[in-house]
Amino acid sequence: MSTASEQAEASDAESLTNPVDPVEEYVTTLEVALRGPAKAKSRMVGEVREGLVETVAALTHEGVPYATVVRQAVKQFGSVDDLANSCQRELTIAQARHTARAVALTAPFLIACWYLVQNAGNIHDSQVPRTAQLLAVHLASVAGAAVLLAAATLAATGTLARWLPTPDRLPLTVAWTATTASVSMAVATLALATASVLAENWLLTALACSLAALSHAVIAGSARACRQCARMPSTETVAL
Repeated sequence: MSTASEQAEASDAESLTNPVDPVEEYVTTLEVALRGPAKAKSRMVGEVREGLVETVAALTHEGVPYATVVRQAVKQFGSVDDLANSCQRELTIAQARHTARAVALTAPFLIACWYLVQNAGNIHDSQVPRTAQLLAVHLASVAGAAVLLAAATLAATGTLARWLPTPDRLPLTVAWTATTASVSMAVATLALATASVLAENWLLTALACSLAALSHAVIAGSARACRQCARMPSTETVAL
């Protein structure tokens, strides 16, 4: 059987033939495993890289091969899976806040769009206006509820998080609330597109339709990312 020193020497010899830096390989593997807002994820991965490089520098002393020092540094940091679990919980909260902020900023456009339609001028007498008005009430209610939940999420994951634990299911709740708001935006877009044909001031109604479509695009992408984060294994089994 080979001794520990022989194994280390073999690993060092292998590292000489392998052009991949072990530190970068560790960081790249971690980056691939994480899901969350690009800015927060980049900052977190950068901090891990910086910390690992500093640890390697602190452990480096004359005569000790670089590969051996890297192994010691990685051992201190823990496996990529362990570190990814810890980082992912933080990124999931960041994504929930990002999605909640998107809902809080764009959902009110849904109410504004219907306000524009109601003040856009008379619409030819048909069943469409009555249906549109009924639909507007329901969609406005959805938008209002989504905004309230978004505000509560921002508060619960912000200042209040210093004293109160974040509910385990909050990110998934935010994700599906945003998804519901996104669907409402899509329905509003179709309804507004139909109404613009019947409205005298069709240009204003078309503008409202464009705002609803843009809001849908903003929320839909963020909601999808939030669902992906909330379903990560580390966030399903560990309290946030």
